[in-house]
Amino acid sequence: MKRKTIAASAALLLLPLSACGGNAQAGDGNTVTITVGYQSKTINTVTAGTLLRSLGCFEQQLNALHDGHTYKVDWQDYATGAPITAQMTAGKIDIGSMGDFPLLLNAARGKQLGQPTRLVSVTGYNLRGGLNTVVTAPGSKLASLADLKGKKVSTSIGSAADGTLVRALQRAGIDPDKGISKLNQQPAVGASALSAGSVDALSQFVAWPGLLAYQGKAKALYDGAQLNLPTFHGVTAREDFAKQRPAVLEAFLKAQAEATDYLNARPVTAAEKVAEATGLPAEVVYLYNGAHGIATFDPAVKPALVSALKQDVSVLKAAKLTGDVDVDSFVDDQYVKKALGSSDYAKRLAAVPPASASEVWPKGSEKTTSFGSPKELLAYVARHSNDVRAAYVPDATTRTLWFADKAVWVADGEQLLPFVTQATAQVYVDAHGGAQVVSYADALRRAS
Repeated sequence: MKRKTIAASAALLLLPLSACGGNAQAGDGNTVTITVGYQSKTINTVTAGTLLRSLGCFEQQLNALHDGHTYKVDWQDYATGAPITAQMTAGKIDIGSMGDFPLLLNAARGKQLGQPTRLVSVTGYNLRGGLNTVVTAPGSKLASLADLKGKKVSTSIGSAADGTLVRALQRAGIDPDKGISKLNQQPAVGASALSAGSVDALSQFVAWPGLLAYQGKAKALYDGAQLNLPTFHGVTAREDFAKQRPAVLEAFLKAQAEATDYLNARPVTAAEKVAEATGLPAEVVYLYNGAHGIATFDPAVKPALVSALKQDVSVLKAAKLTGDVDVDSFVDDQYVKKALGSSDYAKRLAAVPPASASEVWPKGSEKTTSFGSPKELLAYVARHSNDVRAAYVPDATTRTLWFADKAVWVADGEQLLPFVTQATAQVYVDAHGGAQVVSYADALRRAS
């Protein structure tokens, strides 16, 4: 299971709670700089970026090599995967992390320029696609994806969120090229455009949809998990770097596993650390990275994710962003297998995400409280409204976690069911006689 991280996590518990270790110590020999490109605000990459950097795990692993070199890590933070790929193919970044669609562009660009790269591990994933969401303004009259026809939509072309948008529009019978006016924008620019009313919707990846919903600046229009197709972020390394310094790459992957086990064992503490490093609200970080969050963290390269990656190629080809990509040759898990050991890797490969659950994060607490049903959570919130930092509930159909006060609630007899979007709630209501959409306040009243 995701939160029971076998032998490695047991050893991790013996380490200090604040970090994996200190910075690399000076030694004899030449200084070698390892450059790591990451996306601090793309928070399901934190085990290969923000959290990993905060804990100092990589530096500790490098220090333990004792190979006559002094290692320095140059951490470079980017908003998306595209500039990381540009720097990798220029030989300026050794290791990077990015989403599934950017990974394919990374593979294609690397091959084209004679600087091949390899997918060496996974950071966070969601087997249904829930990491990407289409949102619209809080007061928007748009109720479903079909309403986007002829509208302006902001996204980052070539990103995982763009892939979700394209697939979702196709399923809704809308031509993704001609049926909408698509604006290619960085996530922050798109978020500002949505707030200003210059676009009708925004399709973005973690953590932007959750952040905007939390801030009251957006509401979910389409839950990426409706596609029921895995999406993930992973770690890519330059092939020449991997061959020249395999021990360094293995050190990175060992450190990533340590950061993963830390996150899984201490999700609240990890969320606070990531929030401190990024400026994101910890409540938003926990929505994605929490004990039952939207993202599952595991470095193992699961076959289901590789299969999804192969399906992504056709979307990029149709958009003329790339040609054929040989996914099988791009995926190379030999380094992470060696770093973790065959037995540990096999267990991680077989592990499955935890069952979704309703959770409350009480104010002043370092732990969350889980409930057997959304109604039980509502009853608790109704009794302790002034003592709740955040409350999370899983969508009744897609199981995507969402903020309880931002969810669309349906009363069906004695049941109180949450949904991420109005459209999925309406589908349920239409199929269940007597069910009705109710306000959050009414749901709290009914539960108390």
